[in-house]
Amino acid sequence: MMRRTALVVAALLGSSVSAAAHERGPARLLGEHLVPAGVQVSGTTVGGLSGIDRDPRTGQYVLISDDRSEHGPARFYTANIDAQGVRLIAAHPLRRMDGQTYPARCEHACDDLGPVNPEAIRFDPRSGAITWAQEGVHPLNPSIRRARPDGGYLDQLPLPENERFSSTPGIGPRGNQTLESLSYTMGGALIASALEGPLGQDGAVPTPTQGALTRMTLQTRGGHVLAQYAYALDPLFATPTGPPGRIGGLTGVAEILAVSATRFLVLQRSYATGHGYDIRVYEIDTLGATDVKDIPALAGHAVRPVRKKLLVDLRGLAALDNFEGMTWGPRLSAGERSLLLVSDNNFSATEPSRVIALALPPR
Repeated sequence: MMRRTALVVAALLGSSVSAAAHERGPARLLGEHLVPAGVQVSGTTVGGLSGIDRDPRTGQYVLISDDRSEHGPARFYTANIDAQGVRLIAAHPLRRMDGQTYPARCEHACDDLGPVNPEAIRFDPRSGAITWAQEGVHPLNPSIRRARPDGGYLDQLPLPENERFSSTPGIGPRGNQTLESLSYTMGGALIASALEGPLGQDGAVPTPTQGALTRMTLQTRGGHVLAQYAYALDPLFATPTGPPGRIGGLTGVAEILAVSATRFLVLQRSYATGHGYDIRVYEIDTLGATDVKDIPALAGHAVRPVRKKLLVDLRGLAALDNFEGMTWGPRLSAGERSLLLVSDNNFSATEPSRVIALALPPR
């Protein structure tokens, strides 16, 4: 029997913000609530929540898990989020073109049949179908796929050749740094996506002293690539520390969200061992940026990245965690826009998943 769980999140998306709401810059924290580790829904363990979206027609939400079919079939969840709480309704397995669920691994090359590494999810504003992005499991390529509301396979969007894994060292996307973000824009006419980290030929990953350039792609619904733009990743916010062999860090694009035809929000996540996370939301504008789709390698090229300005710095505003998903919520009574973020707990047995809501100025 499906076990429903509810998070009592009074005022999470209420029509007003209490006087206790913490303020920092133009963003205000409305609420922060936890999905306990180990919660079961439809016979699956809730965890790895890496993407979230809200259907503006119904107000219902979807949340995708980055489970590679190791804790259950690759899947997304439907949920209701309102002033009464967050209610996880059901799990929906994502299905291959043959109707089967995706396997955890393949003995031989499986191509489009899996395995998959889900990371982002959006409602198609025109059809109501589910669109989801996955990072691929090297050497199987990342992809953007469309599914019915129950998870059944519809089709797949062609991706630019430079976003496919290459057998040539130093060329193509780095493993586990590919498609983590996805957004519709222009009323659903266009699809935007971004690579988490730079292509091998575009330069090194960010360090504490130097940032990097990754790519954002704009495509038609049919997959035709209209443009690619460079996004300037920040340097690592701290120098990683820790035991030898266990030191690491990463700054990358975890999610994007359309604001207008040329403007997007970028959820930038940075992690350094010994220091934890640094989470920032930037507003970017592609207007005036160099179209780099025909530039094979950005390293050594003078290009103009998208313009960016800091909109939200979660440090000091909310608990810092592995936030990977971002979506618009309903407008608040004062005309502010609500913005929801969800964290990936990496299926920790003790760490909860976090859902936070922010209020942004009218736009």
